[in-house]
Amino acid sequence: MVAQLLRLAFLYLTTNLVNLTTYAIQISHKGEVVYQDTSIFGVLGKAVILECGSTVPDMYIWSFTKPGTEAIKAVVYNLGQGPRIQTLAETLGQLTMISNSAAVSIEKLPLAAHGLFTCQAFYDIDQEPIVYYYYVHLSVRVPVSKPYLLLSDASPVEGSTMWMRCNLENGTGPIQYVWQHETRSGNVTAFAQGSSHIINVTDVNRNHTGWYRCVASNAVNSESSNRLWLDTIYGPDIPQIDVTPYSITERGYSALERETVSLLCQAQSNPASQYVWFYNNSQVYTGAQFTITKILRMHTGDYACLAQNTYLNTRSKKTISLTVYYPPDGSPSCSVEPALNHSSLRLFCFWPGGSPSPSLQWTGDLTHAEQEQSNTNINNTSNHHTTTAILLLSGGLPSNNSMFTCTGSHLALKQRRECSTHAYVPPAEPVCFAYVTNSQEYLMLSCSWDGGAPKGLVWWEGPGGQGSSGQEISNILILRYGTARSGKPYTCHAKHPLLVETKTCKLTLEAPVLLTQRRIVSVYEGSDVQLTCNIRANYLPVNEITWFNNQGVGVQDTSKYTLLRTSAWANLTVRDTDETQDSGDYRCSTSNAVGGTEVNVTLVVKRHPMPPNTTLVRATYISHQRNEVELEWQVENEEQGGWTSFFLEHRSVLERPERRGGRNDSKQQTEERTGPIVWYRKIIHDPNVRIQTVGRLIPTATYQFRITPVNHRTIGHPSVAKTPAEPRYNVYPAVIGAAIGGMLFAAILTVLLLVYIIRNRNNNPRLHDMLFGMQHSQSRENIHLPEDEVVAGSEGGIEEIGGSSSSGPTLALPRASSPLTTPSPTSQASPTEDENEPVSVTITVKATGT
Repeated sequence: MVAQLLRLAFLYLTTNLVNLTTYAIQISHKGEVVYQDTSIFGVLGKAVILECGSTVPDMYIWSFTKPGTEAIKAVVYNLGQGPRIQTLAETLGQLTMISNSAAVSIEKLPLAAHGLFTCQAFYDIDQEPIVYYYYVHLSVRVPVSKPYLLLSDASPVEGSTMWMRCNLENGTGPIQYVWQHETRSGNVTAFAQGSSHIINVTDVNRNHTGWYRCVASNAVNSESSNRLWLDTIYGPDIPQIDVTPYSITERGYSALERETVSLLCQAQSNPASQYVWFYNNSQVYTGAQFTITKILRMHTGDYACLAQNTYLNTRSKKTISLTVYYPPDGSPSCSVEPALNHSSLRLFCFWPGGSPSPSLQWTGDLTHAEQEQSNTNINNTSNHHTTTAILLLSGGLPSNNSMFTCTGSHLALKQRRECSTHAYVPPAEPVCFAYVTNSQEYLMLSCSWDGGAPKGLVWWEGPGGQGSSGQEISNILILRYGTARSGKPYTCHAKHPLLVETKTCKLTLEAPVLLTQRRIVSVYEGSDVQLTCNIRANYLPVNEITWFNNQGVGVQDTSKYTLLRTSAWANLTVRDTDETQDSGDYRCSTSNAVGGTEVNVTLVVKRHPMPPNTTLVRATYISHQRNEVELEWQVENEEQGGWTSFFLEHRSVLERPERRGGRNDSKQQTEERTGPIVWYRKIIHDPNVRIQTVGRLIPTATYQFRITPVNHRTIGHPSVAKTPAEPRYNVYPAVIGAAIGGMLFAAILTVLLLVYIIRNRNNNPRLHDMLFGMQHSQSRENIHLPEDEVVAGSEGGIEEIGGSSSSGPTLALPRASSPLTTPSPTSQASPTEDENEPVSVTITVKATGT
């Protein structure tokens, strides 16, 4: 029975998790498991006790489920032999079991303990077992730390917006925030509270100045931040001007000539204002109080007080008019203005100055006129007015270009002064146009009607209630970009008091229309192509024209693309076109305030035709060194053209054995080595070349060459590979060279021998005399050799040259003549005297070439 219960409990731990939202579910009939659900919370770092029933069960198993997961992991169990705390308990705090109970105590509670603890309790296991499941939802709460207050601006400007943020490092929600304000007098009020840690203060004013702190609290504790000072910068306000002595009129302040006048200016500001006084726009004094002693009539005019806040660099200004009574200067001034919504005319006559004020009177075409008096400057004694006005009603309006005259009189003047004005309709028609702001945020419809007196009234009326109120001379209707109605007219109305009907001008806004010269553009691969895009005539400005390539990516100026654009057209140049990369649809797009449009241009990049075939007709080594090869090829149908360059390719297919030693080289040194079958390419850009030399080859290698024609980027068929032939052997140059070398060697040897004999003639006189002859010797020399005598005797008929005392027959031989002397018939010598004479020897050297 116990084993069955344990299997049931662990099977539940590994396979199922009950619904966490079940509360106090109990099945009363016998044999059913009882479920109980409770929720408790603990404070981070504190202790908490988790109960497992009111009585001690016979066996129990505590498990933990992390939020967001369905895994149930055992924490501690007791199967009747005491509690066994699992390794998981170390991550859930200092977990201990309370004696005599199944309750768990967790000290130093960590955040990791936040989740569902399940206690499976088994009672009366020896009889009829009762099983309880206690679900304990533990919520770990973190107390709030001391908050710190942040202000977006500690010195905000009045009227601006700022925020206050109450920052916390720790704290379990929900957290409530209370914002406190302490005034200069020490009065503390809570001006805001809620669950948000940030509040926005809009329209900051000077009353917000003071100390601020925030109080953060949750279910655990409450903490207050340090206070921060908020100093609102404001001002200056509109100045207040006090004039002493005080004398005010409808036109302003007045003063008597030669009295002292004091002007005091005050304006609230933080920091305090600085004051500058201006008289008729000219600076005259710096300070709050400006005093004029003995004022004169020339001091009449406008006095302005300028208050400055140097911290904010802000200013405020107020102007008063101070009049010193004296007779008016100059003449009155006249003007005509519209009245009653531009259906009538009002004539104004103004003559400032003078004391007392002058009297004014209108004359002219004043039918149905109503006199108006505008008391802008009253003299307390005479009640004379400086301004008068006459209203001309619509029923009695004068004709165009009517003249009106205002006559003014003054007691101090002997002659009347007058001024004139006339009313006329603007000579031109109203003009309408549209433009877009630089930021493309608004569309501006402008209408102007220049000229006329008084000025005309213009206003806009558009579809959907879009329009503007009337303004003089010009009117601009501002529409948000993209809200204009396409194809519907916007009408500008122009009205003048002298016209019964209004004048109009209309604008009809339309989206732009893009045009292109060709929708489909074909080009050969490798060339540049230009795609055009222009806007049809349209008065409404458009955005920049944008090109998108065939990948849908916006085009910018790069080495691949070139953009040439104006406000009305944009041309895209695609450089070095490629069939696979550049073919496709290119898109030109633009828009204006009404709408957008685009146009597609299809670019078709074609490949160049196949070039004609080439044949490698000759491949020969230039020398027996085998490091250079001369190649020659031919092109089929060469007169028809169709190629732009060649690829000259070679590869090493075999390496010949090297002679590194004599006849006894090893067999491994004579083996052939196979090279990599890789074609090496050389580009020949000149299409007219037919002969090419390839150098820097390995003499021991065997090469193959081939030629391939190229037409731009279209590569033709390679020719049949060819192995270079060996150069022809010629013996004649070798023989000639050997003969010349031998002759030079013999000549040098002969010269050296002669030089040696000449320098050593004393040591070898006989050899010297034999080669060069005796000094002062005769032209003939006798030869007395036995062999010569025998020869002479046998031949006979030879004349005896020298005498002899011997009785035997004497044979006379002719003496060899010297080539340097002339032979003399009388020169004879006896044989005995010539025995020691040198013998002439001729040496012939023959050089034989090998």
